Amino acid sequence: MKKILVPTDFSKPAKWATEVAAGIAKKSNAEIILLHIIEVPSSDSFNVEGQISDPRDWEEKLFTVKLVEKSKKQLSDAAEEIALGGLSVKQELRLGNPFHGMKTAITDQKVDLVVMGTSGRSKLEEMIVGSNTEKVVRYAKCPVLTVHEKPSNKGFKSIVYATSLSEDEKSFSDVVIRAQEMYGATVHLVRINTPMNFRPDAVTKKIMESFAKKLRLKNFTLNIFNDWSEEEGIIHFAASINADLIAMATHGRTGFAHVLAGSIAEDVANHAIRPVLTYVTKR
Repeated sequence: MKKILVPTDFSKPAKWATEVAAGIAKKSNAEIILLHIIEVPSSDSFNVEGQISDPRDWEEKLFTVKLVEKSKKQLSDAAEEIALGGLSVKQELRLGNPFHGMKTAITDQKVDLVVMGTSGRSKLEEMIVGSNTEKVVRYAKCPVLTVHEKPSNKGFKSIVYATSLSEDEKSFSDVVIRAQEMYGATVHLVRINTPMNFRPDAVTKKIMESFAKKLRLKNFTLNIFNDWSEEEGIIHFAASINADLIAMATHGRTGFAHVLAGSIAEDVANHAIRPVLTYVTKR
């Protein structure tokens, strides 16, 4: 791992995400790219360098200039704090659409991991406006780690790997195994049984054993958990074993397919209190 992108709005969740990213960077000798995006009405985004050339009225332009100055100072202070820990850090300030800015940074900087804080949304807010975090989880071409609370000092010693037992997950399993090796963790492989998607335990256990063997998992447990929905089951199982991290793949549904089926990974990333590691796999 060479580059970790940390989008920040200088809020508490963003600071917690920065702490988590710093811990990962220390273990992997990675560079942190600290990104702040000043949101303005636009479908794209651009780097802030020198004078603001946005052709709007002078009052709005003056306000933007002041906001840029303030943001530069906040970004510089946050970067300096990371650098004090002996880490390499780069700053990037952009104007425009937050999601476009993050997506562009991920591509341009060839990012290996995104670590971002989220405070979660109510179901009503999700229906009306969605979430930049959910969009990044859905579209990013690299793993995304969402952070919801102040991190503990012990790292990720207990990892819940929520799986659909699909062959498509091979690329994601490599990500989980690297995290496991980095922290010397135990992986708790779990399949959620729901009323609408039920399999007998004996059948599921055999499939899970074969799945774990194919992935060459080490230091792991096999678990079957019953709940009303997969999202609730994953969150409740992680709570039952006091896990440090939830890891799960997503197929990144878009458009009408997403409206119809949604995404379990996005829901878990938005509502779990534990950090959630996601990765979009091809179907």
